[in-house]
Amino acid sequence: MKIAKQPRETSQSLVYRFTKAVQKSGVLLEARKRRFVVKAKSENMQKRTALAKVAKKKEFAKLKKLGKTSK
Repeated sequence: MKIAKQPRETSQSLVYRFTKAVQKSGVLLEARKRRFVVKAKSENMQKRTALAKVAKKKEFAKLKKLGKTSK
């Protein structure tokens, strides 16, 4: 994308044309989409996380049976 100043064009109108061209191209929209993308966890990390969840659930169930939780 190349925006050149036309003869007898003001700086403000040049900036306006540039802004419109950037909006039409979708560059900013794509950048905003990619800004907070979280990388996928490795297979090993997924397994570890799953095992930790299972262990926490077991512990919570045990505490619930003993009446030591508020829920």
